[in-house]
Amino acid sequence: MPLYCNCSILGANIPRTLGLGTTSDKYTLSQSKASGSASLNLKSSNTPPTHIAFVSKFDQSFSSPIMEEDRKMFGLVSEPEEYCKELDVAVRAVQMACFLCHKQLDNFIPKSTSNNHNSPLKVAGWSIKAIVSWILFECLGGENVSIVTEEDVQTLSNTNASELLEAVVKTVNECLAEAPRFGVEEPKSALGTSQVLQIIGRCNSVGGPSGRFWALSPLDGIIGSSCGDQYAVALSLIEDGEVVLGVLGCPNYPMRKDWFSYQHSYLRIISKLTSPTSETWNEGCVIYAKRGSGKAWIQPLLHANKKFVWPNHAKQVSVSSIDNPALATYCQPIEKANSSHSFAEGLAHSVGLSNQPLRVCSMMKYAAIACGDAEVFMKFARAGYKEKIWDHAAGAIIIQEAGGMVTDARGHPLDFSKGLYLERLDRGIVACAGASLHEKIIDAVDASWVSSCL
Repeated sequence: MPLYCNCSILGANIPRTLGLGTTSDKYTLSQSKASGSASLNLKSSNTPPTHIAFVSKFDQSFSSPIMEEDRKMFGLVSEPEEYCKELDVAVRAVQMACFLCHKQLDNFIPKSTSNNHNSPLKVAGWSIKAIVSWILFECLGGENVSIVTEEDVQTLSNTNASELLEAVVKTVNECLAEAPRFGVEEPKSALGTSQVLQIIGRCNSVGGPSGRFWALSPLDGIIGSSCGDQYAVALSLIEDGEVVLGVLGCPNYPMRKDWFSYQHSYLRIISKLTSPTSETWNEGCVIYAKRGSGKAWIQPLLHANKKFVWPNHAKQVSVSSIDNPALATYCQPIEKANSSHSFAEGLAHSVGLSNQPLRVCSMMKYAAIACGDAEVFMKFARAGYKEKIWDHAAGAIIIQEAGGMVTDARGHPLDFSKGLYLERLDRGIVACAGASLHEKIIDAVDASWVSSCL
């Protein structure tokens, strides 16, 4: 399956320093342009791995697959790092998933709860599984693709789900027709019902300590997605029990931190009234990182009829330098069913987190910490609840590569090698912008745990 990359043959290795904008508009960037085109077949064993060109904070430059080989001959760059091809494909898959979300949910007003089996939420969730599975399978080769996610395909193939399945097939084909905009070749013909079920059926991995598999959360934060609030599409690659790359798509992520405090409907209105340009975006992003890079990146979602050209105005992000709890912003889950708000709030008070908490749905909390918009996230599950690996893997590696820390509440690394759940999770999860702040939170948990009822 070809994946198309724009490149500039003559000017690819000429560095450019781009403007970073102002601090009040954190996503203002100058545009990096490229001309010409090249086609790269990711499935060919004779094709060199895709080189991913990032726009860094200080020395932005554009690089191409063709020029990269020439530069290597002169010793100007090292060999492409591990997982570059996988990250490139994963980012495009999440971009397409977010495009699907906007199309399905942008004007959705729920008439009842999300349990409506034929609601746009259900259609979007299943369709995202199909889109991500199809892209990974076609671009990386079927033998390398194994996906763990929620809900078995049998739910969709039941006889009483025929209307839902029909809607999913229609949505998947409409989305795949747009694949060339994202640099991926579309199917030669529309996918049929059996093909869509087969594609989703590949999402049947059970994880484990060995081998390679992807973890997908197709619609994390179902409450947020149903009311215009925050939600996320999360995709991560886990190899031999270790997360090696993570991609988070946040369709409603605001451009400015102060927009987080707006009431949901007002945020939706102001985002629509403020039109994005080629150099800024007002809503929605994809954040990603890979293990050992020490860097995390953010790029805007693809809007209107534009084409995806790597790096799509990407910008490096990093965690906040705040280590004083009194100045830190604390992310608090909205959902109360699977977490103890009272213990977390008491802990926040005892450690000195005095700012109003940022109450948001989904893994967007991880994105907020990685981008420096918040400093602390704590979650302490109620007895009997098990955290799922796809709800944390992508966010954890992104924060870590952006300079932060994510552990269980005893300070141990999260263990993604035990199957579908974080089986050895001790007490809860703590994510912080830095080691100093993290240590203070862990100490406060130790001091308060015995008296808790968790």
